[in-house]
Amino acid sequence: QEQLVESGGGLVQPGGSLRLSCTASRFALDYYPTGWFRKVPGKGREAVSCITENGEKAYYVDSAKGRFTVSRDSAKNVVYLQMNNLEPNDTAVYYCAAVYYSYQCGEELNKATIRLEGQGTQVTVSP
Repeated sequence: QEQLVESGGGLVQPGGSLRLSCTASRFALDYYPTGWFRKVPGKGREAVSCITENGEKAYYVDSAKGRFTVSRDSAKNVVYLQMNNLEPNDTAVYYCAAVYYSYQCGEELNKATIRLEGQGTQVTVSP
């Protein structure tokens, strides 16, 4: 069964860091652009970041620029989201998704056609 599994979430104080991992099983994640999204109860899904299948281009929502870094390790079939200087507004369930089309790995990420997505990992930023 194809699967994406996120890990690395947790509770962190403001200003802290977390590294999220998106690990694929029975699925060639490096064939697809991979996006990171987050969702807060009562709010819609927000696109956070995306990395192209070759890892050469990355996209970040404005609130993540300068703080988050997306990367991929094709040999391990994993995509990472390094999150630094976390803020309380970053609190959400974060999940990764394989995106069908490279052109959607950018400003159109919120409208991206999803091939496969994970169940998410909770990130809580609180004193």
